[in-house]
Amino acid sequence: MSNSSPRHFLTLLDLTPNELHWVIQRAIELKQIRNSKTLYEPFRNQVLAMIFQKSSTRTRVSFEAGMAQQGGHAIFLSPRDTHLGRGEPIADSARVISSMVDIVMIRTFAHAQVEEFAAHSKVPVINALTDDYHPCQLLADIQTFVEHRGSISGKTVTWIGDGNNMCHSFINAAKQFNFKLNVACPDGYLPNTQLMANNADRVHLVQDPKQAVIGSHLVVTDTWASMGQEDEKKARETAFEDYQVNPTLMDLAEPEALFMHCLPAYRGLEVSHDMLSDPRSVVYDEAENRLHAQKALMEFLLLQPQV
Repeated sequence: MSNSSPRHFLTLLDLTPNELHWVIQRAIELKQIRNSKTLYEPFRNQVLAMIFQKSSTRTRVSFEAGMAQQGGHAIFLSPRDTHLGRGEPIADSARVISSMVDIVMIRTFAHAQVEEFAAHSKVPVINALTDDYHPCQLLADIQTFVEHRGSISGKTVTWIGDGNNMCHSFINAAKQFNFKLNVACPDGYLPNTQLMANNADRVHLVQDPKQAVIGSHLVVTDTWASMGQEDEKKARETAFEDYQVNPTLMDLAEPEALFMHCLPAYRGLEVSHDMLSDPRSVVYDEAENRLHAQKALMEFLLLQPQV
């Protein structure tokens, strides 16, 4: 790392549109390198600290495998393994951990925790999910769209379901990648009003899912009850019962429309039992691309290429 302040990736707004374009294109290249079995290890002797306050499947596997494939190492730190947010000030944890590793990813609840950690870190910090944002997933989603349909610029995307961290990241993505976003959420579960207002030129609330998907090139949903909301599950199932994505709903979108879901998916709730196997579904490509997009992101943050 250079002596200059490190770059962080806490939301999509931390990179310029041009830098995000570089990451997406680099992710596609790194996928080809991996598939060709070519040895490529730019992260030799580099260490990634992975701090998890929330459980994970795809996030842990993609970051840990990605670091290993690029010649580096990853340290997994569960809530039992650190004092982050309990006892030791976050600033102290950040100063100590960042003095021993080259890059840090954090998956936690409050977005402010990631911001505070980054403010006191000597090395790049990646937001691997907070209650407010999930920017790494968006890198994988955009990569997947580009691979299947080309540039997403000028296209129409529809978000259906909860106005959660994924919805917030899609709002930021609409700005950074220049697409129109329709948001279909029931009353009481709308995204952050200030974030919506800040992007009113390209983000529109269309609460009826059937109306929202008309003209869409991409339809996206997520679980109705995220981690920490299990006690709301029944109430949410009632509120969202008209917000299931299924082939009949997809038929109202553009003929070439794709369907995405960041997984885990609960069949029979936010998606029908047959939606994930529908030809329009690219959820498994999307999941794999977490690996490639995050490798590209870490290259950007660690190697500081000229973009």
